Amino acid sequence: MMGRLTIATGRPFVVGLVIMGTLAAERAMAQPSGGAASRAAVGDAAARQAELEAALINMLSGATLEGSFTVTGPGRDPTKLSREKYTLGEVKRMAGRLWLIPARIQYGEHDVTLPITVPVGWAGDTPVVVVDNVGLPGFGTVSARVMFFADHYAGYWKHGEAGGHLFGVIHRDTNGAAAATEALAE
Repeated sequence: MMGRLTIATGRPFVVGLVIMGTLAAERAMAQPSGGAASRAAVGDAAARQAELEAALINMLSGATLEGSFTVTGPGRDPTKLSREKYTLGEVKRMAGRLWLIPARIQYGEHDVTLPITVPVGWAGDTPVVVVDNVGLPGFGTVSARVMFFADHYAGYWKHGEAGGHLFGVIHRDTNGAAAATEALAE
């Protein structure tokens, strides 16, 4: 059917891909869809996602994230590390991909406690906060990608012309959740 593979002209290769694609599509259409096996797979996926979300809540609720960040941009030294600390309250999944993460944010001269609502996506089993141009009181408009794995966090942030890396360790402490929640209530 496919004959030879001739990449120089591309024609036999493309024809072979079209034939292979057609055969795969025909096989897929011949497979029964729906049914008990399909429903079980969907149920298993939902149960696995619920486990992942519970693990994220357990990892972040009451935790303190301590680490460093860099600043890149005009006139900045991208190798200089600055310290940062986030003390989190009770983390909750809201609607859809949105999560509430109450946080006391400390770095440089900043020390602010905010109820932050962010979307969380998943790269396989790894949660990733994905924000684009989100306004944070006291910080301005921020974009970021931050992933959490094995009691560590890492990512990239951007604010205006400046941006940089951030990374650190997640320490769990139930007193931290109470302190952040109390500060938000005041």
